[in-house]
Amino acid sequence: MRKGIHLQLLLVTVLILGACTGKFTDINKNPFDFTESDLKGDFQLMGAPLSQAQLYLLRYNDPPTAQLQQNLNADIFSGYMMSPTPFEGNINNTNYGLLYYWNNHPWNEAYHWVMKACVFAQEKAGDKYPDFYAWALIMKVEAMHRISDIFGPIIYNRYGKMNPDNSFDYDSQRDAYYSFFRDLDTAINLLTDYVNRGNPQRFQAFDLVYKGDYVKWIKFANTLRLRLAIRVNGVEKDKARKEGEAALKHPLGLLQEARDNFAVDISPVTHPLNIMCYTWADLRMSAPMESILSGYKDPRLPKYFVHTDEGPEIYRGIRNGIPISLKEQYSGYSKLVRLENKIQFMAAAEAWFLKAEASLNGWDGAGSAAYNYEKGISTSFDQYGVSNVAGYMKDDTSKARPYIDPNNRSNNVEAGNPHLSKITIHWEEQATPEEKLERIITQKWIAMFPEGQEAWTEFRRTGYPKLFPVVINNSYNTINTEKFIRRLPMPQIEQVTNPKALARAIATLKGKDNGGTPLWWDTK
Repeated sequence: MRKGIHLQLLLVTVLILGACTGKFTDINKNPFDFTESDLKGDFQLMGAPLSQAQLYLLRYNDPPTAQLQQNLNADIFSGYMMSPTPFEGNINNTNYGLLYYWNNHPWNEAYHWVMKACVFAQEKAGDKYPDFYAWALIMKVEAMHRISDIFGPIIYNRYGKMNPDNSFDYDSQRDAYYSFFRDLDTAINLLTDYVNRGNPQRFQAFDLVYKGDYVKWIKFANTLRLRLAIRVNGVEKDKARKEGEAALKHPLGLLQEARDNFAVDISPVTHPLNIMCYTWADLRMSAPMESILSGYKDPRLPKYFVHTDEGPEIYRGIRNGIPISLKEQYSGYSKLVRLENKIQFMAAAEAWFLKAEASLNGWDGAGSAAYNYEKGISTSFDQYGVSNVAGYMKDDTSKARPYIDPNNRSNNVEAGNPHLSKITIHWEEQATPEEKLERIITQKWIAMFPEGQEAWTEFRRTGYPKLFPVVINNSYNTINTEKFIRRLPMPQIEQVTNPKALARAIATLKGKDNGGTPLWWDTK
């Protein structure tokens, strides 16, 4: 990390964490109080916390924590990756033997490092620093919609507000999403007005994504708004249309080009996935990735994964939830290509696929579904410097390839299996709406790699791309194998520190607090 940012984060961490009592419930408190004079010094006490928030969306400097924060849940559940390691005697998240001491980590990291920092910066900015206030809101939504999409109810509007019984109340997922839309609307309007007035752009020194480019932050916020609008369309169509069309019609628009990707620069620290894959050998290609990318003869395949020692054309992925007794059984399967020192949370290609789906929904401002679909693919190809996108998009015959596990034929997915996708690449205007949606989401899934959280969320929302169910299901019948895992149970640390509010939050779910209960927006 650059030395200046490191010193800023050290300062803000001391200030923020120094106010904590050491009890975990303090993630729900925000007892910091600094005078206006403390804000002098090049906006350090607003900018440095937001640098921290970016870096801790995924724990950039602590691979063991990052592995539990996202990799051994969403990255696996999304169908992107699989581990050859039989953790805990091969009873673990990969086969739905959910481990509470793993599943606390997404919650802990979000509240301890990100939510606290965003609220702190937001409160310090107030009305005097509208650009920093808007930035804090955008970062808060980016972080917390991910947590809501893991667990459901979250502490958002009532963050820092203790009840007389010492509890901290949650928002239902519906209420949280309504607040996300409100906060994005506020942030977009504030930042747009600030830019239109020709005011100075002041957070360049702290911005690890766009280097202080306010217009790109507005475009990102618009795209995030569209992402969330598309997400809720299955449960609240009017609200989805209103929010989606607001994003589509904003004069500064959405992310458009690969250079617009929302990716946090963690230089000189290496990407934590590199450590998991190469140093620990805990990470390999997934079976669905092998099936779809090989079947499509997708030129992005060697940009994502490394061929095996069997030959330059041989890529092998591991199926989720299979019997593994020794790591060596599957450690020779395809590794990830070493990632650059940036952690990607939104590819610009996603914006085009969102517009394609908005077009299917009939939303004003979306444009042509076919055009947006093809722009999504070409933008992804541009990101990886891959040519012949026209030939790829004309392919109307290639389909996902049957999966063969050379180690264990019982893990195979044969031709004709209902979990093996039959969708082709070429856009078919005469296809059914469902076939069009499958095409859009399948290509979107490919383009979003390696951001497993969003890929898992979109799979749950749409059922696409078609993935392979686990072979071993250690959920004790709480998760339906054919319906896949839908969420993580609420973190056990909240059961210990915030039990009364947690009980009220669980009552807002569609069922029991387990991995088989769908979230509010999940209608599949």
